[in-house]
Parts: sequence; C-alpha cells; structure tokens
Amino acid sequence: MPERQTDPRVGFYPGTFDPVTFGHLDIIDRASALFDRLLVGVAVNEGKHPLLTLEERLEMMRHEVLKLPHADRIEVLGFDTLLVAAVRKAGAGTVVRGLRSAGDFDFESQLSGALRRLAPEIETVFLLSSEGHRTTASRIVKEIARLDGDISSFVSEDVASLVLSKLGRRAT
Repeated sequence: MPERQTDPRVGFYPGTFDPVTFGHLDIIDRASALFDRLLVGVAVNEGKHPLLTLEERLEMMRHEVLKLPHADRIEVLGFDTLLVAAVRKAGAGTVVRGLRSAGDFDFESQLSGALRRLAPEIETVFLLSSEGHRTTASRIVKEIARLDGDISSFVSEDVASLVLSKLGRRAT
C-alpha cells in the first residue's frame, strides 16, 4: 500500500501491547477523544520476546477498544516496520505516546527526536498516564501472572484469561 499524505487529525498510538493493560486503554480512550481517527499500531517487536502472538494481540486489542466510548474512531492494525514507515503508510500525522514517569520521558523524548529527524512532518504528542495507571507495565503484569499473582487490577477479565492460558494456568 503506498504512503498517504499525513493528516495531523489522525493519531497513531504504537506499542507491543503484550498484553494490553488498563493503562494502555486509558491512553487510547483519551487520545481517541482528541483525534478524528486513532490508529492503534500493534508492533511485531520480536526483540521483546512477546508472550502473545501478533494475531492474539491484534484480536485482544480489537476486542478491548470496542468497549471504549469513541470506538468508532479507533482502528487497530499490526506493523513490522520502522515506526515512521508505519505512520506514513497509515497517513497519520501525529504519534501518540503515553508517559508514566520521568524515565519514560527521557526515553520517549529521544525517540521523538529521532522520529522528527526522519519525518519532520510528523508530530509527537505525549499523554501523561492517569495516576492510577502510572505503575502499570505489561512486563510487570506478565511477571505477576507468572508468579501466580492476581492481575485483575491491571487488565480486563478477558485479557487475564488469555494471559493465564498462555502460561498454562486458569483464571480464578
């Protein structure tokens, strides 16, 4: 598919989403209210050794965003390219990134700077995580689940069931 003209009213929220957490959904919900259209880009990212396959993550994300108030503005897609290529191909003009901490800001500002050098026409917008989600990270959720902890305050029941089944456990 050829690249489209970028549109600043179209946001692109990238991530591995392994698994999608309430923190991710909070950013998606808030970003979808800011843009005419929000594309949630689920990255292949084999370097992170995901627990869930790309297809599982795409299906899970599509299921979860249907519950959001602006679901009609949200599209979920997978990508296995450089972020800038995926954003351009989708025609988005803004990348949305969630920030939980100062550490996130340091890392994300570096990525934003690299994106700006590669694609000066694409803007990056940071959304600060809601206070209740600042400690939520997918890797922490997986570690809690691996060690038989309760992940219900971090992910939906459906996501918890999927994660636990991948770990060979049943939801309680």
